[in-house]
Amino acid sequence: MSLASDLVLDAFKFDPKAISRQTIELNEACEANSEAARFWHEVPKEHRPRLPLQIGAAQYREMRRNGEGSLPKVVVLESGVNFKIPSREVGREIRCRLSKPEGGQVKGVMMHLHGGGWVFKGEDSNDELLKWMADNCGLAVSIPNCIDAAEWLVRIARPNYGAHLQFIGGESAGAHLSVVTALHPHRAQPSFALKGLILHYGIYELATLLPAVHLCDKNLVTDRPNIELCINTFLPDHSIEQRRNPSISPIYARLSRGALPPALFKVGTEDPMVDDSIMMAAKWQMSGKEAVLKLYPGAPHGFTFYPYSEAATSLGDKKRFVPSKME
Repeated sequence: MSLASDLVLDAFKFDPKAISRQTIELNEACEANSEAARFWHEVPKEHRPRLPLQIGAAQYREMRRNGEGSLPKVVVLESGVNFKIPSREVGREIRCRLSKPEGGQVKGVMMHLHGGGWVFKGEDSNDELLKWMADNCGLAVSIPNCIDAAEWLVRIARPNYGAHLQFIGGESAGAHLSVVTALHPHRAQPSFALKGLILHYGIYELATLLPAVHLCDKNLVTDRPNIELCINTFLPDHSIEQRRNPSISPIYARLSRGALPPALFKVGTEDPMVDDSIMMAAKWQMSGKEAVLKLYPGAPHGFTFYPYSEAATSLGDKKRFVPSKME
């Protein structure tokens, strides 16, 4: 009898034979576009006659709104509601956006933290996804800025929306911030407990990066130079050792046994951050709490924003996870 491993992954998810034709075509399109829009701070070639080479995050966000570049155009829904909440920083407010279920009955509140490399997205860049979450899971979904907003929602979610803050989640940099934020309210308010985290292709080691980032030899939406650029923009004055602080790189956190909410980790096998989700999910399980890791064969970084089969599968996984934690 062979010896059973205590760690089990579905190796077929990493087999090229598991990758659908649709995913292959998406990856080919992403790689073909990489020359035109390699970094968020560069202008695609077709726009360069009228714009300077270096445009910065603000102008790049505007270009995305207009559908310029290789990423899907931002869709802003009329049903989304903008609002602001106070920040701990004097004279500053945090811009947020709210999406509610179509029928108006709120079963829970989710705080969504958008991706974009901590740099180039905004609170209205995920309206379609959040409306889907609101309508299919009965959540009032709010997009704010991290810890201040989480503490605010812990206090006012029920009186304002009729339900407690139950979920935190996001994509890429937003998944990273979701984990950092989820660890903070637990320490600050021991009686508070989340129902779950929804984490899409996050990055959890910002100091030297995990091996898959270094081994990445394709630019499918992002690659090592782009990841390093975003981190250096996010943390310009932090040394490697400072970036290992668990409040920045949660992979280094000493996770209290049994003290964490259930977490859904989702990532494509062609994502340079695939190691982050696998290792963070393993650490989550080591703490004694539930971690569901879902791997999508061949899917690139940001695959949930493209209209194809793996994105639909991902939505289905989310629709099963969320209600099961609200019971």
